[in-house]
Amino acid sequence: MSLLAAPPGNGAGGGGRSRRRARPASLQGHRWTPWLYLAPALLVLAGLLAYPIYQLGLLSLLEYTQAQVSGGEPATFRGLGNYAELFSDPQFWDVLLATVVFAGACVLGTMAVGCALAVLLTRVRAVPRLLLMLAATGAWATPAMTGSTVWVFLFDPDFGPVNRVLGLGDHSWTYGRMSAFAVVLMEVVWCSFPLVMTTVYAGIRAIPSEVLEAAELDGASLWRTWRSVMAPMLRPILVVVVIQSIIWDFKIFTQIYVMTGGGGDAGQNLVLNVYAYQKAFSSSQYSLGSAIGIVMLLILLAVVLVYLRLLRRGGEEL
Repeated sequence: MSLLAAPPGNGAGGGGRSRRRARPASLQGHRWTPWLYLAPALLVLAGLLAYPIYQLGLLSLLEYTQAQVSGGEPATFRGLGNYAELFSDPQFWDVLLATVVFAGACVLGTMAVGCALAVLLTRVRAVPRLLLMLAATGAWATPAMTGSTVWVFLFDPDFGPVNRVLGLGDHSWTYGRMSAFAVVLMEVVWCSFPLVMTTVYAGIRAIPSEVLEAAELDGASLWRTWRSVMAPMLRPILVVVVIQSIIWDFKIFTQIYVMTGGGGDAGQNLVLNVYAYQKAFSSSQYSLGSAIGIVMLLILLAVVLVYLRLLRRGGEEL
């Protein structure tokens, strides 16, 4: 028995190039090190999320209404019947479309305001910069219920200062569908832009000053500098804040429920979260509400998968 290894050039298929070099044992051990550090957090998340998701999925497969909650009737298995009923309801598709459009508008507005103010922070002096960041932090720290209530007062038809300044009399902003969505959108952007502003500002400060000075010496305008210099270098940060904004804005509940009185007149301002709440608790159709929750979960999982794919394509180390 020979203890000599075969020469590198004798491998099948045209030499040793096709062979994968063995990874040292030390590097193989380091491969699992990040997972060991993440294990405690993953265990906590699994305990907090796995069981609720399991219960949500189970309820979506059952016939579970007020009769089953009170114990008058046993829960019966429907399989995918709740999903078939949900997908055959035209209102579900209307609400889904409204949710996607509204969330997209919120994301665009948040990114535009946050990025514009982040660039502004790099152009102003220390005192205005401090005041702007304090004001943004106050907006970010305001609870959603409090912020929604304040914005309802601002646009109140009888006592709101907005109507008085604009001279609109007793105009009701929440009566029309588009105007109600517009008011909610402004509140969402107001409470969401501070995170984008702070994150993008930190990314801009990390860009070498020589790069920005070269763009300024070449006569590039502020918009051209952002589009051709800052945005490409901030792409990983922008991807992260966009995905986070999509997830947060897609599952908005408090702002819509408080500012439109539960979804507007005849449900004209419903989004999926409020629609699921109405099905589950207002109509006591808990199984349908659970099915809507599972559909939202799958949509957001798809968004996360797209995010991970973009990170891989951008060469990020996962």
